[in-house]
Amino acid sequence: MKETRNHLMTILVFAVVFALGIVVLFETDTMTAGLYAGETQSEFFWTAFMELLTLGCVFLGLRLFKFNNIHAELVSKKHHALSKWGTLRLVMILAPMVANTYLYYLYMNTTFGYMAIIGLLCLPFVFPTLSRCEAEVEDDK
Repeated sequence: MKETRNHLMTILVFAVVFALGIVVLFETDTMTAGLYAGETQSEFFWTAFMELLTLGCVFLGLRLFKFNNIHAELVSKKHHALSKWGTLRLVMILAPMVANTYLYYLYMNTTFGYMAIIGLLCLPFVFPTLSRCEAEVEDDK
């Protein structure tokens, strides 16, 4: 179980460090912030797309282990299933978070920043502690 937890923790830490790296690069003016600030059509497209993607992925990511067939696989195959579905759950929450962080600095639109914060606020609910990993592969009955 420790190997699975370490695998999931590596994914989480990498994504958070990557997002922080984006913030540092733009805040230190290594990369130019607001590069696409005047392009309203592409900004509208990315805003609408990322709103749907972020909210959908957050909802599915937080509810993923409640689906009957996924929960049954977690109970029967434990380590393999937790690694597979846990990775998917983290990617569903972390990928939009990193993308929103990057898009915030490209467009300087606070909507992207707020959606990145929503992803960040979801992390305590999926943080891969050893006790959470063990609890997620136990049968509820």
